[in-house]
Amino acid sequence: MRITTDPSTDPADYVFSHRVRVRFAETDAMGIVHHSRYFPMLEEARVAYLRHIGHPYHELRADGDMAVLEVSLRYRQALRFDELVDIHVALHAVTRTTFQMRYALTVNDEADMPQVRATGVTAHGCLTTDGRPARLPGWLVEMGQPPFSERYPSG
Repeated sequence: MRITTDPSTDPADYVFSHRVRVRFAETDAMGIVHHSRYFPMLEEARVAYLRHIGHPYHELRADGDMAVLEVSLRYRQALRFDELVDIHVALHAVTRTTFQMRYALTVNDEADMPQVRATGVTAHGCLTTDGRPARLPGWLVEMGQPPFSERYPSG
């Protein structure tokens, strides 16, 4: 699979936002978030999004799993210790067997304006409990049909 979407840098283009605070353990000696620590942040926001729309991840796992097939992340400006980060999430490019999630990570500046620190995309596929490819649940395919943002508003 190839990631087919370019994530927007405009927070208004996302249907959901999840806030995290950068922990000391996620940073290096200079207080900057290590590049590998962005991926757990995306995962936390994705799980919060699924919970928000009424499809918590633990329920999805009963029939299989949503494996991450590919990830793209663009670091625009470093995240730092103790910053509050809003992770904006939107569903994109849904097929019968795969879907993509777009992300924009923002931190508000002194004027309370969001500054984009990173953007990313995760591509996912559905697997059965024994690891074979499967079709996505019908609700997810339906949700991927425009205008899904009207049916699943932000939190």
